Amino acid sequence: MSNIFSLFKMKTFANVDEYINDFEGETRERLIATRKLILETAPQAQESISYGMPAYKTNGKPLVYFGGYKSHIGFYATPTGHQAFEKELSKYKQGKGSVQFPLDEPFPAKLIKEIVLFRMAENQAKYGKGGK
Repeated sequence: MSNIFSLFKMKTFANVDEYINDFEGETRERLIATRKLILETAPQAQESISYGMPAYKTNGKPLVYFGGYKSHIGFYATPTGHQAFEKELSKYKQGKGSVQFPLDEPFPAKLIKEIVLFRMAENQAKYGKGGK
């Protein structure tokens, strides 16, 4: 008898290109835009797949993650990134350390960039040269 959990096995991806290419339409376009924005803002970030989605690290520590869904892009900047931008993120559906940017609303590029910059500074202060 097969394990019931194997029915819910998460799809695996070798890299971020493969992940993004698994989506279509507006979801794919927003994933491409999110990736481009992160890499332009944090060119030194290491890109990978973690927890089944695109993940970025600086100073060897998590920076941000994002994921595609039918009606939104999930953005994960750990709880600190979300706490620091509580007011700006209040108009979006949230969970602890996550926010949903709906596909039918304007892409919040400026806000995403500000969060990435905040997380970069935080990682540098905690884990960069001269940090802990």
